[in-house]
Amino acid sequence: MCYSAQIEADYKKFQREFGAVVDIETFTRLWLRDNDKARRPKTPRALDLSFLRPGDSSVAAIADEIREWDTEEIAQLETELQKQVDRLELAEAKLATKPTKTAANEQRIAGNKIEQITRKVADLKRANLLARDSRMFSGYYCPVLVSEGGQLVVKPMRYQCRPAGKPPFYDTKYPGTYNARRDNLEEFWKGQFGHTHGLLLVDTFYENVEGEDGKNRIVQFTPRTGEQMLVACLWSHWTDPKGVEPDLLSFAAITDEPEPEVAAAGHDRTIINIKPEHIEAWLNPDPKDLQALYGIFDDKRHPFYEHKIAA
Repeated sequence: MCYSAQIEADYKKFQREFGAVVDIETFTRLWLRDNDKARRPKTPRALDLSFLRPGDSSVAAIADEIREWDTEEIAQLETELQKQVDRLELAEAKLATKPTKTAANEQRIAGNKIEQITRKVADLKRANLLARDSRMFSGYYCPVLVSEGGQLVVKPMRYQCRPAGKPPFYDTKYPGTYNARRDNLEEFWKGQFGHTHGLLLVDTFYENVEGEDGKNRIVQFTPRTGEQMLVACLWSHWTDPKGVEPDLLSFAAITDEPEPEVAAAGHDRTIINIKPEHIEAWLNPDPKDLQALYGIFDDKRHPFYEHKIAA
């Protein structure tokens, strides 16, 4: 299962390379601060920064919302930072007079939290892009390429698909629905397969792999060619029949049997990296011809996926 990936988060690249239009209304709703949204949506920082660049007046409202979230989060973090500084000073004062395990533990915890918070504040304040800013996990909102009426459109979707018509508790009952197995597409995913397809642009992906010592390791896989992967996805537009919960756009990446080098590295699935010539057919599926869709999978790209233990 692809539990994490570094993705293409810049909406402008979708415009340049695919001629896609940006669903401004949906992106605005994602970050919209209102009485019903107590928490900031999880997004790769690179996605935030792509809207914070000056020069595009069409996304000014989105940029304003992101800046407000940043200001509020920085204020909360700095308040917590001061608490941890006070905690550290108290622990060090106790250690100076009477060393105890409790005081030493408090010193360690406070020091770790100060380091984490300081790094988070710095991330929110900087404008330059780092590679890790593009990393997404389950529950994160990412730009996904879809087709609407023959026009390519980029929309923000949550990386964990809640199929339309299913109750919200599906998110916890089926926590692995950020991936869709190829051998289950006509069963669990029958409402999406052949109907609502998308593409996620991925540079590198990460998997949990058990080592010979029985311990889990995070292994990073990257195409040796350096090419960006076009990952086949299914998506759904969920609406609450009671009208209480907000609408949800969400998606899952489709996985297949592992590429040989991925299997040799210890993992049993690989996301499906389709060829560029299949983009139109994939994004505009014929639900009466599922075999043509399987044909796209069978004709997928096979770059050699080099791997390394992630830092």
